[in-house]
Amino acid sequence: MALCLIISINVLQAQTPSDSLRIDRRTYDSLYIAEIEHPENKKLKDKVLHAEPLYIDLIRDLGARKGEKEWNIGMGFTDMLKYDRYEALIEYEFAPIDRLGLEVEIPFSFYLPLDGMPADSTPSHRIESLKLAAQYSFFVSEKWKTSLAIGYINELELVDIRRMGKDKFLTGNLFNPFFIAAKRWGNRFHTLIYTGPRFLLEFHDLSWHIDGEFHTNFHYMIPGTRNFIGIEVNKYFNSRYFDMTIRPQMRVGLADNFLVGVVAGIPIDRTQERLSAFVRLIYEPGHRIHKKKKSNSQYREKIKH
Repeated sequence: MALCLIISINVLQAQTPSDSLRIDRRTYDSLYIAEIEHPENKKLKDKVLHAEPLYIDLIRDLGARKGEKEWNIGMGFTDMLKYDRYEALIEYEFAPIDRLGLEVEIPFSFYLPLDGMPADSTPSHRIESLKLAAQYSFFVSEKWKTSLAIGYINELELVDIRRMGKDKFLTGNLFNPFFIAAKRWGNRFHTLIYTGPRFLLEFHDLSWHIDGEFHTNFHYMIPGTRNFIGIEVNKYFNSRYFDMTIRPQMRVGLADNFLVGVVAGIPIDRTQERLSAFVRLIYEPGHRIHKKKKSNSQYREKIKH
């Protein structure tokens, strides 16, 4: 009997450090989510922490709260077989009221020919468009860890830089309503669907081009942080074609209000383009996660909600 008791005590002692570490990590992870979903200001509306895609960026967070804002700068590179395309963007997102996000974005494209290719074989550098967007989260459930949103993007396409002053400044208008469904599974796994039709009106002949988009996302968020790794799959299609690009990605927080996202692009069809890369710098003025030491009872009370 004494021998059994000694063995049992030794086993418990051997388990205690790893079990405590596991509990501490789980507690810290739950507390971090609670800091975002249940801040000290009890009057704020519900919000679910989601990992959101880095290439097809959302218009503010799902369930955005009034006063939230964000600056993005993006830079990318794509191998287009005969030339390289460099892209850049600057965007500003803000939430004027709870659950409504607004965005202004200006994307740019620059082209460089590969060795041996004439300079005029590339498309013209261009300011792609003036992009205005809105997104409203009409369903936010912390119980189900789910958010649903609808939105609309209006994109005024601009003339090539070479043609500025010779042709009309505006070449077309893209009408793009969309729907988003996101769910967090437990505390760490995240899925998101982004889909909608795209209607492009060409001004020079008043012709319409219609296609659809369906983007799927799966991410794993590192416990106790907003850092994640995951994959974004972008799909565009109409009655004549289907295009899909797989984008492995990761996001790292360098400060409470500054994050960096890195994305690789792997097209399924490589007849028109090959690999690509994209970096997104994310700055959220005023964003803070306050980390304070709390007693065990405070931890339990915070997580319980």
